[in-house]
Amino acid sequence: MVGFAFVAPVEAAAAGRPARTRFSPDPSVAARPGPKRRDLPPGAAPLTAPALRAYDLGWKHHRAGHVPQPESTPWPSALSAGQLRTRSNSGKKVAVITGASQGIGAGLVEAYRKLGYAVVATSRTVAASDDPDVVTVQGDIADPATAERVAAAAIERFGRIDTLVNNAGIFVAKPFTEYTQEDYDAVTGVNLTGFFRITQLAVEQMLRQSGGHVVQITTSLVHHALSAVPSVLASLTKGGLQSASKALAVEYATRGIRSNAVSLGVIKTPMHSEEYFETFAALHPVGRMGEISDIVDAVLYLEDAPFVTGEVLHVDGGQGAGH
Repeated sequence: MVGFAFVAPVEAAAAGRPARTRFSPDPSVAARPGPKRRDLPPGAAPLTAPALRAYDLGWKHHRAGHVPQPESTPWPSALSAGQLRTRSNSGKKVAVITGASQGIGAGLVEAYRKLGYAVVATSRTVAASDDPDVVTVQGDIADPATAERVAAAAIERFGRIDTLVNNAGIFVAKPFTEYTQEDYDAVTGVNLTGFFRITQLAVEQMLRQSGGHVVQITTSLVHHALSAVPSVLASLTKGGLQSASKALAVEYATRGIRSNAVSLGVIKTPMHSEEYFETFAALHPVGRMGEISDIVDAVLYLEDAPFVTGEVLHVDGGQGAGH
């Protein structure tokens, strides 16, 4: 999964206006540093323009207007009754992972394969795999048709869906009154619509199998807001997913389907430059950034914890607890 980039505060410090960060797919965009943040831990450096550009929660990067490349696998665009009949059933458990092209998503693909799962991996730019037990489907998960193709790929190729990890996401940080309709549509498209349809299809299949597991990847900003990172749309969408995780857990508890969430701190991904690691580390009470392996281990713990459902597992270096 590709991370997101921040374009740092652009207001003049003398103006005394709130901090502004603009989401941009272009990490080369320059901006003036904003005022010093009062809510950083003692001794932490202010989040400068380059640092904010590097700041990343490990979510899927979204470029508005990007046209997905041709699909790596020509699966049907809808899940019909005929497609529910298995073409090939290897007997393996099957995990579906969104936002799977790099970072946390790629780490999850590798981890589930090591567990012996077959994997259906999807993102806008995911590459084809030489592994016969990995099917890749390129597409924008905000488009329900992508969800249909992903679910169809899992059923057609492997005959089942045992785990769904909703890892894809978009983050746009700016003052609340400066969000545009485009921002709103982009964030809710991936974070909510992208969750909704693929989860419906996965749960439908899990009900046929009498069991399964759904995991949402969210952010500790839901419970630990930072004035340095204004993020109402993250709270609105990822906070909603945390509530939905609990609702799904209760609704399907007696039918063998579990639902959990993993709430992240700042994770080392390819989007981060090492020169800012110290600044990001200081945002966590434990004094370090998270590793991709920290998140993978958390998801795998939940995978192997049959008595755990409805849990929001904070893997955030203590951010959710405070400073």
